[in-house]
Amino acid sequence: MGRLFGTDGVRGLANGDLTAELALDLSVAAAHVLADAGVFAGHRPKAVVGRDTRASGEFLEAAVVAGLASAGVDVIRLGVMPTPGVAYLTDSMGADLGVMLSASHNPMPDNGIKFFARGGRKLADDVEDAIEKRLREPWQRPTGAGVGRVFDDTDAVERYIEHLASAVPSSLAGARVVVDAANGAASYVGPSALRRAGAEVIAIHDVPDGTNINESCGSTHMESLRATVMEHGADAGFAFDGDADRCLAIAGDGELVDGDHILAILALSMRDSGLLRENTVVSTVMANLGFRLAMESAGVTVIATSVGDRYVLEAMRQGGFNLGGEQSGHVLMLDHATTGDGVLTALQVLARSVGAKASLGELASVMTRLPQVLVNVPNVDKARVGDPSLQAEVALAEQKLGDTGRVLLRPSGTEPLVRVMVEAVEVEQAQAVADHLAEVVRQTLR
Repeated sequence: MGRLFGTDGVRGLANGDLTAELALDLSVAAAHVLADAGVFAGHRPKAVVGRDTRASGEFLEAAVVAGLASAGVDVIRLGVMPTPGVAYLTDSMGADLGVMLSASHNPMPDNGIKFFARGGRKLADDVEDAIEKRLREPWQRPTGAGVGRVFDDTDAVERYIEHLASAVPSSLAGARVVVDAANGAASYVGPSALRRAGAEVIAIHDVPDGTNINESCGSTHMESLRATVMEHGADAGFAFDGDADRCLAIAGDGELVDGDHILAILALSMRDSGLLRENTVVSTVMANLGFRLAMESAGVTVIATSVGDRYVLEAMRQGGFNLGGEQSGHVLMLDHATTGDGVLTALQVLARSVGAKASLGELASVMTRLPQVLVNVPNVDKARVGDPSLQAEVALAEQKLGDTGRVLLRPSGTEPLVRVMVEAVEVEQAQAVADHLAEVVRQTLR
């Protein structure tokens, strides 16, 4: 059996891989690990728990709450809340632990559990390993007044919205935007925060019913957002994923503004304001070559990490940097948040557009995106991606592409598949190389 925790918590088919029993056991183990580490020393432990809009989140929330309370932890239920909202409230409420139930951009049948340490930071790998190791261990259960109590905080979402709106340097009055909430955790928060900051908002996919999260909407399906932006003549459109820790955009002319564009816009905005620490931005190996060239031209240093916002965050903390992100739309602004926040990203990008009196399309034109093709290869043994014969094919492809292209082969951290990414000057060449390598992966790793 492989490691239970992936790059972003524990994730799987709800009530299949991720059962109520597992959710309860993970919560108990987390409480024990934190208690033994001295996190609860000298006070009664407190945790906050939030979830996205999936139907399975309801029973998983009950299991997590039961596990924590049975281990003597007081639990505050936040209800439906974006992942970054749980992180923020973990910190602002002085909680020892935060728990988010979400599978992010995954289809509705999936769900996941993410833990946050005190301060709203994701747990370190060694802490996750300790939790996994202590699953279902024998333990002495508290009784009487020793069990945890359970409370609901119905005002938490408004405090989070106020936090988001307060991070905008000036009013967004005059801006008209479309928000695609993915029928997810930001269905209320996203439109509300932008309106509170002064923008006119047209909201779509903001009526979750427990089963429609991410269904042909949100940051993985940008078609309806583009159509709505064009229909209403909006200045921009912003799409979140199911738990709203990522954001992609559509410019007023209908063009896609991806995470690389957004990161470039914010890097130059912060540089111009003297707020970009060390004049450096952190991205991943998946960042488009056009982003790197644009930053080099602007005199901004780029540090590349492995894929996953936790690795971006680790590099940012080690280097003392305050801006980083991924092409997928995870953007980390450590001056305002401890994790990626899609709504915060939309607010900051729109503030740059309003302040500079420039359209989103004009701001995004700072970088020219080189053709990049990504092919996902499912149902293969992703642990064998380092196979010598496969790597030899990759080396041969890179040799043919030369200095104007590159190949990246990597196992997904959250799904059972291998990702093949190819960049080249011409999209046809990138597609041909990606398709060839995808077939090699299927044949070699099946």
